[in-house]
Amino acid sequence: MEDRIDRIKQQLHTHSYKLTPQREATVRVLLEHEEDHLSAEDVYLFVKEKAPEIGLATVYRTLELLSELKIIHKLNFGDGVARYEFRAEGAERHHHHLICIHCGTVDEIMEDMLSEVEKKVVKEFDFKILDHRLIFHGICHRCKDKDIEG
Repeated sequence: MEDRIDRIKQQLHTHSYKLTPQREATVRVLLEHEEDHLSAEDVYLFVKEKAPEIGLATVYRTLELLSELKIIHKLNFGDGVARYEFRAEGAERHHHHLICIHCGTVDEIMEDMLSEVEKKVVKEFDFKILDHRLIFHGICHRCKDKDIEG
């Protein structure tokens, strides 16, 4: 984790920002819960456990800064709640998500399966693609195995 924090500190420094104690607490919470797709409120509740003096506005500002610098992704899974996850280091593109409509579990597809679709969009629509997101809504294998129908 410390190596990752050092790399984030460098990314901030490159853009003339510092890794303040408040930012570091937020980054640590995101790293500790990397698989969870936390909302800003979730991050705030975890940060408050570590550093009670940090306010919600500070957490929001930190998440927005990390998002602007493309250190983290701001995601919307269609439930009206912004969630955050780290951008895969060295990844050119975003990965995809499977969202279970029964239990709310979010699974990830790390493989980018849209390269052929991107090529077609570029060619047919003369469109420069910077990134894309793909979210599947359905029933996860855990709920499907319990015979829950959608």
